[in-house]
Parts: sequence; C-alpha cells; structure tokens
Amino acid sequence: MSVRVVVADDHAAIRSGLRLILEQSGEVVVVAEAADGASAVTNARALRPDVVLMDIRMPGTDGIAATREIVSAGLADVLVLTTFDLDEYVFGALRAGAAGFLLKTADAATLVDAVRRVAAGEGVVAPEVTRRLLSALVRAPEPHEAQVPADVATLTDREREVLAGLGQGLSNAGLAEALGISEATAKTHVSRVLAKLGCASRVQAAIRAREAGLV
Repeated sequence: MSVRVVVADDHAAIRSGLRLILEQSGEVVVVAEAADGASAVTNARALRPDVVLMDIRMPGTDGIAATREIVSAGLADVLVLTTFDLDEYVFGALRAGAAGFLLKTADAATLVDAVRRVAAGEGVVAPEVTRRLLSALVRAPEPHEAQVPADVATLTDREREVLAGLGQGLSNAGLAEALGISEATAKTHVSRVLAKLGCASRVQAAIRAREAGLV
C-alpha cells in the first residue's frame, strides 16, 4: 500500500520537485500540497495522510505551529525538512512532536526512505542534524541534582534502558541488538515508553532521556 503524503512548502518549485521525487518511487502518493502551515493543517485534517512533509519557515502559520497542531490532533506524523543552520527552528519542531528531520539536500532515495520509515512509526533524523542536536544538549545546563522526573520514575528498568537507547539515537534494530531482545519486542517497549512519557515521537523521548540524565 502506498504511503499518503501532504507536501508543505511555500515555494511551488520545491513542492513540485518533492512530488516528482516521491511519486517516481512508486511507494508514495502525494495527496495534496500546501503553501503554508494553515493549509497543511487543513489538508491533514481533511485527508488524514500518513505523513506531512513539512517545511519550517513559511508565511503565516509556520511549520512549527502547524506540526504542533497536526501531532496534537493525531492527524498525521510529521517529517520536517530543515536546513543545516536553523537550530532554533529544529528544536522548536522537535518539541512540537515532529517524528523526523531531514536536510533539504538529502538525495531522492534518502527522502523516500525517510517518508516510508516515519509512516511505519520510526523516527528519522539526518546524521548532521543529530550531531547538532546532541552537541546542543551536551552544552545545555545540567538538571538540578539529577532528580529523576516523576514520569520517568514510573518506567520499568527495561523501559529505562530503552529510553536511554533512544537518547543515543538507536533504531528498533539497534535497541534489539544492544538489549538482546527481538526487534518486535523493542518496538513494543518503545511504544510503551512514548505512551508513559506522553511523547509524540522518538526524538522527543530522546530529549527526555538526556534531560533525565540517562545518557
């Protein structure tokens, strides 16, 4: 079954290029295009796509606000397209619940693979963005006396191990290998951790792991 996608970007030429790349793969159908965040939300609400491919900087309602609304309403997963020098926007979209971040310089195969993985419930973060995020988190002030947040304290020992793995950016396969469990079991643990922490994405959980001092 094809992955249904809404493409949101304020440049028509970029939207057309993304549509061409995605649909040429034979795995993705672009069900709508949006030139701003408000249109992205409207299309997501009306069409319930699997993924919204979201630019961050758009006129009116920007990509961060649109991501927050789409994710909080459970309308779709959001894959953000970002540029390398916009850390503050990346963090904003991450906290809004984006499931993934990809650079606009990504090649066609990487883009299609990221859309497919986000639709399957996995987080996808470009390696360059991951390095920037982790560097920024390392520079951030340390939590006061490493007190474990109340919601993290409700996790089982295994779930804390999974959360720590998410903080290291591990995929389900990576978690399975590191913890000596099956990939299906890892996926189940990830779902439980996200639910217990109220996180909309693996990336949000990774931040929680670092804030809780697990990584």
